[in-house]
Amino acid sequence: MSARSVEARLPAARRLRTVPAMYAAAAVLGGAALCVTVWRGLEEPGTALAFGLLVAVGELARVPLPGSDGRSRSAGPLAGAAALGYAMLDAAGGEPALHGAAQVVAVVMTGSLVGMVPHVALGRPPALDVAARTVLGVGFVAVCFQLLHGGGPLYCSGAPGPVHALCLLGLTLLTGLFDAVLGATTAAEHTGRSYAPLLREELRIRCGIVPAIAASGAVLALAVAVAGLWALPVLGLPLLLTQIAFRRHAAVRATHRQTVLSLARVTDISGHTPGGHARRVAALCRSVGRELGLSGRELTVLEYAALLHDVGQLSLVDPVPGGATEPLEGRERRRIALSGASVVRRAGIPGRGTGGAEVADVVERQADPYRQQPVTARVLRTVNAYEELRLGGAGTPGRGAEGALERLRAATAQDHEPRVVEALSRVVMRGRGA
Repeated sequence: MSARSVEARLPAARRLRTVPAMYAAAAVLGGAALCVTVWRGLEEPGTALAFGLLVAVGELARVPLPGSDGRSRSAGPLAGAAALGYAMLDAAGGEPALHGAAQVVAVVMTGSLVGMVPHVALGRPPALDVAARTVLGVGFVAVCFQLLHGGGPLYCSGAPGPVHALCLLGLTLLTGLFDAVLGATTAAEHTGRSYAPLLREELRIRCGIVPAIAASGAVLALAVAVAGLWALPVLGLPLLLTQIAFRRHAAVRATHRQTVLSLARVTDISGHTPGGHARRVAALCRSVGRELGLSGRELTVLEYAALLHDVGQLSLVDPVPGGATEPLEGRERRRIALSGASVVRRAGIPGRGTGGAEVADVVERQADPYRQQPVTARVLRTVNAYEELRLGGAGTPGRGAEGALERLRAATAQDHEPRVVEALSRVVMRGRGA
């Protein structure tokens, strides 16, 4: 076995070592917190019930978000804010709060599980990663707050004020960083990719939503401390409405994606390309794009362009044998690319807010010399060429994965960027070793 094959198999051998440890740690922490709470009794049950219900409602209306490992994951801004608010609550209506870190973990864990029950009842798989990270994250912030709370060894302020508010906000942001580390760790083991790029992606995904959740959690804690539990519905309702708006936005984006997928199937149905070609190219393009460290927006543009990269072949009177455009002359490839870009623009593939103009640009420029292309077009051309070389067709035998990669490496002087080819090679070899 070659050294490259051995290296490709290493991630699979290391996979799923930290994830079970995270599950075990969350189970131990949650079980211990529940036992301690039952043993000592529930302090301030009204406050615990109010925050637990808010967490459950937030879990029930979770928002789907893209993950750094390419899989869809969900986020519960309301549940996160409620959990953070309860963990940092030092008073309710002017009366000191008596609950400890164990009760915080027990209440948030129970609320999260209650909120997941309807999803499981509808046949959706339970989000074990999210549940484990929620328990660990809440335990982290609750313990840290107890250290900063009055009488704790790291107490930072004698009375509520600007310093106290900044301490709460900083603590919640630190919790977001802790969750990003856990998310990157699980993504690295699910995909076998390097940890550092995944951590950057996790931080980039959270750069907008985490500060908002952090500020909301801090405001909930401060408001309940002064106004009592009436502050929860007053502040929680706007958060819930915002979360519902996020869900509708996600539904609109899902509809856009279905439109793109339907249009991509036209070339398969018409016989211009082999069945599933566009989907295979799109999936591989996303993996190579992640390997190169592209942003979430760039990955979306790249995926849509890959799904639609052959739509220009519909303008051909005689289909290209096997749908393979790479062997064609540059002028013919350019004409097909221009036709495809025109179709994308006229079809109204999502507006600028989701990269519609860029999608048409990538489709149009896929036939340009690679030094003149944006990185997304370079990835698309290389991955498309790889698929055509690997499978062959129309009387041309397939070269297989290794043969296709060797052919692409030989063409890096003019047709393909070496960095993209090597990223593709790592993705392919890792997939074969998984």
